[in-house]
Amino acid sequence: MPTYSGRDRQTKRGGTQGRLSEGRHTLAVVTDLAWAMLGTPVGPLSVGCGPAGVSQVRFGAQPRAASAAGTVPGAARELSGAALAQLTEYFAGQRRRFDLPIDWSRMSRLQQQVLAVLFDAVGYGETVSYGELARRAIGRIMGSNPIPVIVPCHRVVASDGLGGYSGGTGPEVKHWLLVFEGALPPTLDWALAGLPA
Repeated sequence: MPTYSGRDRQTKRGGTQGRLSEGRHTLAVVTDLAWAMLGTPVGPLSVGCGPAGVSQVRFGAQPRAASAAGTVPGAARELSGAALAQLTEYFAGQRRRFDLPIDWSRMSRLQQQVLAVLFDAVGYGETVSYGELARRAIGRIMGSNPIPVIVPCHRVVASDGLGGYSGGTGPEVKHWLLVFEGALPPTLDWALAGLPA
């Protein structure tokens, strides 16, 4: 069980974090969020909100060093109330989609990209395999590559074919590049001069 050390430190975003130690791992507990707790059929849920949106949801009690929703001013307090209301509706079977702002800023860029795909693409009552989620997330990451060809996103292919490509005219460009590099055999219509105009 983690124990709170009682020391706070300044974060890069201006809030404070308590430090928890559990064996060899140190966990950061964000205390600049408005925290509220809700009893649910799966046990207590704690919701931490900042001014930009929902930042954390935890199974169990809120962190010991957390700020109660009533002690944090403004938007964070209002969001924690809205989050509790929507979670209550969800567990009552009256809500199928959450329309709360999400604060992605406390996550790594990769976490943001993968979890944003999950949030946008998998609806209530649907499931997705880890492989499919990875494909969707990787596809989005590859599609947003600002340095194609040099950072060779065209070399990432689907398990059942080429997959998509957002560069130039799309999959035709990907196919041409892969034939050019020798990763695929040339087709009858392939020309070293490039794609037909």
